[in-house]
Amino acid sequence: MDDLILPDVPDVPDEGLPIGEAAAACGLSVDTVRYYERAGLTLTRTPRSSSGQRRYGTRDLAWLSGLVMLRGTGMPIADIRRYAALAREEGTEKERLSLLEEHRNKVVHEMEQTRRHLAAIDRKIEAYRRTAGTQKA
Repeated sequence: MDDLILPDVPDVPDEGLPIGEAAAACGLSVDTVRYYERAGLTLTRTPRSSSGQRRYGTRDLAWLSGLVMLRGTGMPIADIRRYAALAREEGTEKERLSLLEEHRNKVVHEMEQTRRHLAAIDRKIEAYRRTAGTQKA
């Protein structure tokens, strides 16, 4: 599935990783992984070992890492939930593409705004350096 292209994930043993190791591999807390599962953000139900412990495979880690990326770029949980629901269904590629394109446009706009703000901060810093007589050479 091409939803798993983006993130790099570590090699996972055949039996999968326990939740603590999976969470650490994705830069998440165990509580966050459990929340993502309860909130319906995971692609599939997490498999369990014979003793009932969650076990995460490569596909699970790739999906969780994708969630980290989407959250890190400011995608709301509601949109991620929608994306996950679409990803579970065949034939929804156009809808997923549209959702990602909308999000990309928002991210680009925010980046442009942040660049303008950073330029204004840099101008202020230079003005204070001139005023304070601490101009860097």
